[in-house]
Parts: sequence; structure tokens; C-alpha cells
Amino acid sequence: MVRTLDTKDIPQILDIYNYYVLNSEVTFDDKPFSFDMFFNKVQTIAKDFPFLVFEDNNTILGYAYGSKFRPKPGYNKTVESTVYIKHGEHGKQIGTRLYNELLNRLQKENYHVVMAVLTLPNQISVRLHEKFGFTQVAHLKEVGFKFNKWLDVGFWQLKL
Repeated sequence: MVRTLDTKDIPQILDIYNYYVLNSEVTFDDKPFSFDMFFNKVQTIAKDFPFLVFEDNNTILGYAYGSKFRPKPGYNKTVESTVYIKHGEHGKQIGTRLYNELLNRLQKENYHVVMAVLTLPNQISVRLHEKFGFTQVAHLKEVGFKFNKWLDVGFWQLKL
């Protein structure tokens, strides 16, 4: 089921995120978060934006949230979206179900544009975003560095 984050979910979503920190280029964080650091990050986001989890049999298999795109007031109706699926759980429509609910909530909150920022290449994430109508609006070459290599970043945009 997709539901709103509860603070008891934070250890499981921290494990999901830290897996990607240590084993993947999809995030440019390079050191695992401590519980306290991650708790503060999640609480800060969740007080202003939808933060959802996908739960099955008391196990969190994914999460998605909106967050501030840029700090200046002119961007207040633009939001950045994020989705993470537990390693080994891809291909089960978890991301689709999370994104469907997240986008519905963002629309109800009168956001105008949703931005997704993806490390490239990343076909799984590209397919998910394009399934919901996001279009690529930018491709930034070699702007990130992780695991001793330069990485590209793409921006996808959806007008709600």
C-alpha cells in the first residue's frame, strides 16, 4: 500500500537510501547517512511536502517525495520529485504506484511544475518519468563525480 510517511519508517528508508549511496551513481552522496542526519533531512522535507512510502507486509519497499526545487520565491510552485525503490524490488510497479500518488498530491497542492533530476544513464528512471509524461529538458555533461568517474545529469519536467 502507498501511504504517508510515519517516523517509524525512517530506519527502513535510510537503509534503502544508504544502499544507493554505497553502491550506485544515482545519488551523488558518497558517505552513508547516520540515522540522526537522515531523520532531520526527512522531517524537514515532510513538514512542507508530500512524503510517501510503499509498504508490503510491514516492509518499506520504496519511497517518494517532493522537495524544494530552488530557494528563491519565484520557484515556489515548482517542486523536485524523488523516488527510491529498495534494491531487488524493481519491476513490481512500486515506483509507478508511488509516483501516481505523489503527482496527485502535488497537483492538489497547486504545484505547477515537477522537476526530476536523474544521473545518466539510468533507463529505469527515465522510463518511469516518461511514463508519467515527463520530458527531458536538459542534459548536463560531466557535472557529477563519483566512483572515480565523471557523470552526466538530466533534467525532466512535467507540467501539472
